[in-house]
Amino acid sequence: MAEPFRDAGHLPKRRDGGRPAPPERLPRQRRGTTPQNHGRYPDYDVLEQAEHWDPVTREVVLGRLGDPGPLRFFDAAQARTLGALLDLVLAQDAEPRVPVVHMVDAKLADGRLDGFRYADMPDDRDTWRRVAKGLDEAAGGDFAGCDEEAQRVLVQRFSEGELHGGVWDDLPCARAWSVVMRGALSAFYSHPWAWNEIGYGGPRYPRGYVRLGAGRREPDVAPERFDVDPVADVRERGLE
Repeated sequence: MAEPFRDAGHLPKRRDGGRPAPPERLPRQRRGTTPQNHGRYPDYDVLEQAEHWDPVTREVVLGRLGDPGPLRFFDAAQARTLGALLDLVLAQDAEPRVPVVHMVDAKLADGRLDGFRYADMPDDRDTWRRVAKGLDEAAGGDFAGCDEEAQRVLVQRFSEGELHGGVWDDLPCARAWSVVMRGALSAFYSHPWAWNEIGYGGPRYPRGYVRLGAGRREPDVAPERFDVDPVADVRERGLE
């Protein structure tokens, strides 16, 4: 049997339905936490480096691990719809999950916006709420209550700018997708659990980097469990 993730067949474009391979084929996380507790760096925990961070950075990063608290921007129905959407697009299928909805909620409640918006789009706060309403409308009333396949179909249409009617008549669908994904990804990848998943070395001030050459790994960062780059492997074998 081929070792998991060494063969290009696990890549979404090579799998039936374009779905990612199940995380259970990756090792269980042995140190630290990753979303769903699987990952390519099972013996790596970025928080073990916290003593090397400056106090302000350490406080900010560790603060992301605490109880996210109650919702302050979305109501319960909006959070349920958006939670189902974000679990799907971020492939968070089981606990532990990065609390992306709560992180986005806090950002919007505090008015910490990105400082720009598309000329044909409303304020990001309004966009998020209207997306929740639009997904429910497109699903016939309850996006979160749909089965996974129905959700996938609707999200695919959302990503391609192909939702129409109701909310979507005056909310550019493709632009709304861009706004939501920008917020979701920046929240997800600001969390230490996501850093463990991708092998990110964490903040480097004041310590800095010591190995600056291409392909050289910092001494405190764990090696990847699977050393074959699947993207290069696919290209070299002509499987694209």
